[in-house]
Amino acid sequence: MLRTGDPNKERLIVTQTTLSVPDISCGHCKSSIEGAVTPLDGVATAVVAIDDRNVAIEYDGSEATMEAIVSAIDEQGYEVAR
Repeated sequence: MLRTGDPNKERLIVTQTTLSVPDISCGHCKSSIEGAVTPLDGVATAVVAIDDRNVAIEYDGSEATMEAIVSAIDEQGYEVAR
């Protein structure tokens, strides 16, 4: 198990996942998605890889749900590939 480096989110990370988001193309996309996902309860990190068009997320599955994460991305105007 990992621990976050953020003292405000000092909790165990039990799940790591990468979501494909084909519409990612620029720094604005990166900022929008990271800014929407990172503040969610239970999310330790959300890092967008523009070139790979994906989001790597570390989260505590007892606090954050995949549904909430995908919804946060959708609300920014980006669709997660299923």
